[in-house]
Amino acid sequence: MKSLAELAEIRERMKSKVVLREGGNEIRVVVGMATCGIAAGARPVLNAFVEGVNRESLTDKVTVTQTGCIGICQYEPVVEVFQAGKEKVTYVEMTAEKAEKVLQEHIKGGRVVEEYTITHAKKA
Repeated sequence: MKSLAELAEIRERMKSKVVLREGGNEIRVVVGMATCGIAAGARPVLNAFVEGVNRESLTDKVTVTQTGCIGICQYEPVVEVFQAGKEKVTYVEMTAEKAEKVLQEHIKGGRVVEEYTITHAKKA
């Protein structure tokens, strides 16, 4: 059993991971982590968003979370970005590198990365 002081220390160390679990922030990034998403490479995408949000000090603005099947398995890994007052954006066939671009251009810059969206993928 850990002492109260040890538990408090663990809690402080793990605070950066909380961005993955909770929050009612202005922007919510949801990564599909069902079996199909994980098999397609969703875990590195999720990690890239969590690490990027922490690195860029966006934890007060952005929440990263995971969900089960989004229902478009052929486009996995799938990421949905929800922002108050705006239409949901669905990014498909994501990679950690694409996640970094979405973080910089969409999450920070406010410009949707159109070439990664489902709308663009369906046209191709």
